[in-house]
Amino acid sequence: MRVLIAGAGHLGEQIARALAAARNEVVLVDRDEDRAAGLAGRPDVGVVAGEACEPAVLERAGALTADVLIAATDRDEDNLVIGLLAKRRFAVPRVVTRVNDTENAWLFDGRWGVDAAIPATTPLISLVEEATGAADTVALLRLSRAGVDVIETAITPHSRAAGRPLGDVGLPPGTVVATVVRDGRPTVPAPQMRLRPGDELLLVSHSATEEEIRAAFR
Repeated sequence: MRVLIAGAGHLGEQIARALAAARNEVVLVDRDEDRAAGLAGRPDVGVVAGEACEPAVLERAGALTADVLIAATDRDEDNLVIGLLAKRRFAVPRVVTRVNDTENAWLFDGRWGVDAAIPATTPLISLVEEATGAADTVALLRLSRAGVDVIETAITPHSRAAGRPLGDVGLPPGTVVATVVRDGRPTVPAPQMRLRPGDELLLVSHSATEEEIRAAFR
């Protein structure tokens, strides 16, 4: 899948890493030349410096062949313009935009070419799933120097782990649950904590794969 992400801030970079780890072709666009230069050279993510509100920049970044565009800048007005250009000028099949100010949420709809509007407070994994339909377990960050992966997974109503104490879940060797996000709030997990549908877990592992983590909870 070809994914174009406008906005290479903290959120945009996290999304790029997650999608690249899932073997998608990802290009980041950012108007800050220094920031773009700092990200350039990554083997898994392409980087284009320029204003994503300009059609020529989006075209240079690959908008004509993109399957998904994610407008993740910190300016709602920019995200609206980027989304409209992506849909109307480049016919990008899936356009997802970040909504920074909830009072502006009513603007983010099909009239502006937006397929899905995601509040800035939405957990990363939910945003990635909404954008691409990617699996619910995504490698968020690869800490190569430490040999550690940070992996996020979600509990669904169909998860075999739903309703079970965390301590009863058989995790792969070398894997620990760092936090459980419930109702938007991270909590320090205890073995007796019963998992619920909607819970999002952040795990740290030096050896387990995404498939092994998924199997433990699914």
